[in-house]
Amino acid sequence: MEPTLNPDPALISALRRDLAAAGYRADAVRSLWGPVADTAVGHGLHGPALAALAPRSDALAALARLLHLGVATDRAAVARALPMLGAQGLVDLGFARIDGDAVAPAVLVRPQDVAGAPDDAEWWIASDLDEAALGGPLPTGHVLGVGGASLTLAGLQLTTPAGRVLDVGTGCGIQALRAHLALGTQPAPPTIVATDVSPRALEFTRINALLNEVEGIDTRRGSLFEPVAGEQFDRVVSNPPFVITPRVAGVPEYEYRDAGYAGDDLVAAFVSGVGAVLAPGGTAQLLGNWEYRAGKDGLQRVREWVAASPVPLEAWVIERERLDPLAYAELWVRDGGTAPGTAGYGALVDAWLADFAAREVDAVGFGYLLLRRPASAIPALARYERITHPLPEDGALGAHLGAALAAFDTLEQVDDAALAAARTIVADDVTEARHHLPGAEAPSVIELRQGGGLGRTLEVDPALAALVGASDGELTVGQLSDAIAELLEVDAAALRADLLPRVRELVFIGMLRLA
Repeated sequence: MEPTLNPDPALISALRRDLAAAGYRADAVRSLWGPVADTAVGHGLHGPALAALAPRSDALAALARLLHLGVATDRAAVARALPMLGAQGLVDLGFARIDGDAVAPAVLVRPQDVAGAPDDAEWWIASDLDEAALGGPLPTGHVLGVGGASLTLAGLQLTTPAGRVLDVGTGCGIQALRAHLALGTQPAPPTIVATDVSPRALEFTRINALLNEVEGIDTRRGSLFEPVAGEQFDRVVSNPPFVITPRVAGVPEYEYRDAGYAGDDLVAAFVSGVGAVLAPGGTAQLLGNWEYRAGKDGLQRVREWVAASPVPLEAWVIERERLDPLAYAELWVRDGGTAPGTAGYGALVDAWLADFAAREVDAVGFGYLLLRRPASAIPALARYERITHPLPEDGALGAHLGAALAAFDTLEQVDDAALAAARTIVADDVTEARHHLPGAEAPSVIELRQGGGLGRTLEVDPALAALVGASDGELTVGQLSDAIAELLEVDAAALRADLLPRVRELVFIGMLRLA
């Protein structure tokens, strides 16, 4: 059983100063044990990192061993690494136990780069020991640290102003911290409410706020929107416990990934309930799974959830991947610390497959949901798409999504005549690629490629390629279209009718902008 956490501000302040003095930063730790060992750590393999640390006795090495890897460390080395807090201070925080001459960690504290933030922005994030440190399956009350999904959502968070923010299922508090970072430069700092069903998760959120000197995060216990009934927020973010889990004996229910719902009902419940806590114009962003049942498209299921919301919602949903039932089952059985070939692995996979078969599930989709309560009564944005290629690693997706929403709102006020009279400018990250058959003068394929944002590649015809290439803000869209029609010897009115909706799309996705 984990020690009780004690978010004592004085002790956490001492820990923060010790970590800073030791240079306990993400890049320093990576340099400490090298790229191969760092990749191995990401795969739950500590051997290469421990081998690199073995000859070292400095403070950074002791902290990396104790707090990053979760390995018992010599008490004297810990005392040298934490001169202000001391080994007993770690015990008093509930972060460790004294075991003879060693300090045995009960909590990890890892430095974390911040997606989309300046290079020198980092957090220290405390969480429970992972399966590599535990040497086996996780306890069901485990509070997860910063994983791939939480980093993805942190990078997706909108950066546009918001006065009140709600983080549903906060876990270790990463999304609340990210919201504070994104919005902290506003004239008035945001009010942030973080909720979770786990008291331990809320303790970690409070600890991480103190550890990173973030004030004003209000933590509340409860499921979904129960803790904030009757309140409204400008922004809701959530990496909810959306994992589809069989409801049968013998299958562990991990709090960090499982809310007790059957199938994909948790995401459906979120979509149906979030409108009530969104202020008009407010947005919600979350990650989720959705099932493909009996040949029915999974994105169509999400569309139906949105349509059934008691409060009208706009939606932009992006499916990033789709797994068959076996791949999905194996992914989440391994995630809980049960490896292939070990006792119970096959029985757990069988339970997942039987659960899927009972609902005729063919596949499970995963992706991003951006929902908005329109300021008017009639929703306008309804976009459901699949983007499965790797995304640019610039950490700027939140800004890109915000710009796309702003472009959509502008375009809603611009009819075709006004768009034809507008001037467009091609984005700096757009390039063009032309593919020719051997010996052919004309290209067989023309592609527009986006270097940032969602990294889209669009196949276009010569007319649209010419319009984009000439979009420098000098001529209007209508003038460009008419000139291209004359060049191609086609009907000007027909070409304009063909190009205008595609120009709208390019403005929305960020390849063009209105001058």
